[in-house]
Amino acid sequence: MIDITDKAIQNIKRLQVEYDAIGQGLRFGLALAGCSSYRYIIEFEELPSENDSMFNIDGIEVFINRNHIDKLKGSIIGWKEDLLQEGFDIDNPQAKQPCGCGESINF
Repeated sequence: MIDITDKAIQNIKRLQVEYDAIGQGLRFGLALAGCSSYRYIIEFEELPSENDSMFNIDGIEVFINRNHIDKLKGSIIGWKEDLLQEGFDIDNPQAKQPCGCGESINF
């Protein structure tokens, strides 16, 4: 379904400690926003909703709304670090076109 790189897993576990979210799951999804229609959501949640599919990847519970699965299948959640920024990097084969500002995507 989806994959998470080792570096992203390390940083998710670090962020769970920093944000007092140990034991919480990771919400991976989409929200309407931006000039290309959607933006990614990656946040901690205590419990899945009844419309979620759940996956366990290296000890991290991942919650994905069933309505988003087709748009997210095959995605790889990575972690990038460079001189200007650090954070999650999503490689999604379903995404057709990112916007020019890099904040949103289209399917």
